Amino acid sequence: MMDSVLAQAPAFFSAGNIAFVLAALWRTIAMTAIGCSLGFVFGLGIAILRRSTIGWLAPARWLAALYVETFRRVPFLVILIMALFALQPVAPQLSLLAIATIAVTLVATAFLSETIRGGLDSVPRQQWEGAAALNFGAWHTLVRVMLPQAMRVILPPASAFVVMFVKDTSLASHLGVVELTFSGKILVNRGFSPVLGFGVILVLYFALSWPLSIAAARLEKRLAAPRHR
Repeated sequence: MMDSVLAQAPAFFSAGNIAFVLAALWRTIAMTAIGCSLGFVFGLGIAILRRSTIGWLAPARWLAALYVETFRRVPFLVILIMALFALQPVAPQLSLLAIATIAVTLVATAFLSETIRGGLDSVPRQQWEGAAALNFGAWHTLVRVMLPQAMRVILPPASAFVVMFVKDTSLASHLGVVELTFSGKILVNRGFSPVLGFGVILVLYFALSWPLSIAAARLEKRLAAPRHR
């Protein structure tokens, strides 16, 4: 077996195959980075909405809660497939990668909104009252007072979510998106050994996830340090 792997290695690591795998790696990174970044922005909006006490926003709060609970409980693969069939008829110009990224955004928004809401809830109510006493507006209070303190609670689990979703993007291959996992399958179907095809994919997932995990752990330690001073 190893003789076969070694014999195939020169052809496997050709410039064309390397470029093919790197393009798939880029799609994996793009889906994760764009989807989770947009999810954080939209999740912040939903978290603020759900914490609002304005009476006429009650229906919007109910819909936001329904959205969050639904997308946190439905498997990501189901959301991918639903996004494909919902978006292709109305926006046929969208690429499969774009549809998958939208699905990532939908899920990330639901999960990160709860993380953000928990972070905002962790800030003592007196902070709001103190800001109001200084005549800070709601937006000024949120940006200058609440979020900087809430980030200590928000960023560690949010970072862990991003690391997890790097791996979950492999499900986009079911839509035909040539991301990292699908690229390995294609190379194996071309006749290369699975040890080579998926071995390289394993190494790339590790190289992508491990630094993110280390960075998230260091960030958590750094943000937790001021609490103990």
